[in-house]
Amino acid sequence: MSKSVIITGDDFGLALPVNEAIEQAHQCGVLTTTSLLIGSPFAKDAIVRARRNPRLRVGLHVAVCDGTPVLAPSEIPDLVDGHGKLRSPVRAAVGFFLRTRVREQLRREMCAQFEAFRATGLVLDHFNGHNNMQLHPVVMPILLSVASEYGARAIRLPVEPLRTSLRAARWTGALGAGTQRRPRVAAWLRFIEWLGMRPWGAFAKRCYQRAGFAVNDYVFGIYDCGGMDLDMFLGVVRNLPEGVSEIHCHPATRRCAEIDGTMPDYQHEQELAALTSPALRDALEASGAKRLEGYSELCATRGGAWRAGPARFK
Repeated sequence: MSKSVIITGDDFGLALPVNEAIEQAHQCGVLTTTSLLIGSPFAKDAIVRARRNPRLRVGLHVAVCDGTPVLAPSEIPDLVDGHGKLRSPVRAAVGFFLRTRVREQLRREMCAQFEAFRATGLVLDHFNGHNNMQLHPVVMPILLSVASEYGARAIRLPVEPLRTSLRAARWTGALGAGTQRRPRVAAWLRFIEWLGMRPWGAFAKRCYQRAGFAVNDYVFGIYDCGGMDLDMFLGVVRNLPEGVSEIHCHPATRRCAEIDGTMPDYQHEQELAALTSPALRDALEASGAKRLEGYSELCATRGGAWRAGPARFK
């Protein structure tokens, strides 16, 4: 089995600095793919940037928590807080189990987000869940059903392999002295999270594949979310496993209120610096891994054919 890698920037549309960084990392760096928050305030700006960068592959970052809904809050009262925003990840995750009406509201909001993406005229490369909610037991079957109805082809499986993660986290020497960095997650915490997620991740992968979607093998940037600096990127690239890996990150050109509200400790600027670093480009070349422009290339070899139906993406 050969090595392939997709490099993705999430939260496209969240804020202007995020949109700027994703465009810059695509034009001047190694980023090929992004995931769009279609309901966010700066989604329109992101769509303009995507249209002028036709090789940038754009997926739908389906948000059912921690963001701005597409539907009016009055239509989805069990998904939003008193300010009309989607609830925090923990409150939402618990509430999905407890509120009897939430399933229908989830379906309606998901349909609205897919419909809004379809209206952009962009080609849908993939879909996934904001805060990895595509793994939630209540969200997952609804999301797969809606995505199938709208002709989506590929989904992110957010499961990070433990061995490669540990090797990558041990890599040192890429950063200059005195550079501020987010502390690495301890090995024992990685092991506990991996142990808990391994069986559910395997179950989710089977569900995704049975539903007809193309699926990656691994994702990197789960344990070190917000800390994918050049050091960590190099560690991952130099230890890529066989199969299709996605490295996802959250670049931005600067801090702003939208970022600080939910990701105050993320190192967005360092992630952008990593994506545009010649050292990372050289490491990718030396790794022998094939760089995929997006999930559309994965679909060509792993199924996920377009589905029939009036709402399919063109």
